[in-house]
Amino acid sequence: MSHLTSIEALNARVQHDLEFLNYPSRVWVTDQENIYNVIIVGAGQAGLATAFGLSRQGISGVLVLDDNPMGMEGPWETYARMETLRTPKEVTGPDLGIPSLTFRAWYEAQFGEAAWHALSKIPKEQWMAYLRWYRQVLDLPVRNNAKVAQILPPAVNEIFTVQLTNGEQLRARRVVWATGMAGGGTWVIPEFISQVLPKDRYAHTAEDIDFAALQGKRIAVLGAGASAFDNAATALEHGAANVHLCFRRRELPRVNPYRWMEFSGFLQHQADLPDAERWAFTKHILDLNQPPPQETFLRTAKHAGFHLHPSSQWQALTNRPEGVSIDVLRLDGARYSLEVDFVIVGTGFEVNLDRRPELDKIAPDVARWADCYTPPPDLADMRLGQFPYLGKHFEWRERKPGSAPHLRHLYDLTFGALPSMGLSGASISGLGFAVPRLVRGIAQSFYCEDSQHFYDALTSYSEPELTADVSSVIYDPE
Repeated sequence: MSHLTSIEALNARVQHDLEFLNYPSRVWVTDQENIYNVIIVGAGQAGLATAFGLSRQGISGVLVLDDNPMGMEGPWETYARMETLRTPKEVTGPDLGIPSLTFRAWYEAQFGEAAWHALSKIPKEQWMAYLRWYRQVLDLPVRNNAKVAQILPPAVNEIFTVQLTNGEQLRARRVVWATGMAGGGTWVIPEFISQVLPKDRYAHTAEDIDFAALQGKRIAVLGAGASAFDNAATALEHGAANVHLCFRRRELPRVNPYRWMEFSGFLQHQADLPDAERWAFTKHILDLNQPPPQETFLRTAKHAGFHLHPSSQWQALTNRPEGVSIDVLRLDGARYSLEVDFVIVGTGFEVNLDRRPELDKIAPDVARWADCYTPPPDLADMRLGQFPYLGKHFEWRERKPGSAPHLRHLYDLTFGALPSMGLSGASISGLGFAVPRLVRGIAQSFYCEDSQHFYDALTSYSEPELTADVSSVIYDPE
């Protein structure tokens, strides 16, 4: 069977499956003139799956916005420099329970069943190709090159204004914030780097990096997460003379808590636990951190120019014409200097809605965990306290009761949902559980808000189902 024919057959199978499941089929949350029912900000895997989920619930008037060109949404072909996904190849999520929409169905249609069984982990480019196909086969309403400048709270009638950087203003009854890993805050670059080095001598792992220009250069990487190793490996593969990867821990983490979390109990019901338990779970997850995957470590360590520096804290950087001098303090008290040409920052991101300019008019009213829960002293954690405290359907909640009721119609499907909801929009593993919960909440809010409309429609409903003549069988006692 040819490649094209296989994909065409899968496309037909998708439509066939959806037709079988198309009950009830009535669209019940209909469009209003010049007002969208739901605007989703972000057309990565979470935004696409949410749009699909809403359509399956009979909710029209949905628009997905993304500031990237078509086909370049998310990190997969921009700053994600791993070779494969971290998750097992069997992972499902965007399919929302439709077998023909799974990555496996798409992969086998292209390469065959034997190739699937031979596959170890999903190449990131293949995952991006799958998401492009997913968007196309479902005909999802995505608008690219549409960067959101600001979300404005309702002035009247509980309608949000989503203002784009080109000056255009869109209006919506509900908004879903599905902007990925750092969507609830910002990537972190320590000030002792950004305030000392010119921008051509450092970059964050989430930025564009001209790795070809690093050929023959000495590189220092700060951080020990998977992305730090990915960037170290990429630099070495492009001919960097050497790479020094530094981190403060005494040794690399070896246990990945995300693998433990991949079971339906946690994925579906973590949000149902009391605050104290949700906090304790999340703190342990953040403290444990993720190690680089085995394949990622070996990809990096095979290079003779790779050097690992555990127990090493950067004290200061000095910018010189001949390069960057880094003063390093070891936990055992020893000090030494690294002389490099370029610095790659792998220090991750900070969850803090106040760091999102798009949310300037929204964030001050959003409740954080520090506003709602005080942990015991041994579990105190300032970074965790900054995470938004979400309702049961991913909705933001008010910091001060009664001050911003519109927040119940704004939904957070980013990494910032972790302590409230467990794995969700920023994790492929959590999508299949998070999106249905989110969609149920949006549908519930529409039905309850419009209940009078539905009651009026019921009481005026007069379409007869029984049309037969009943007069001939009416009993007449006379």
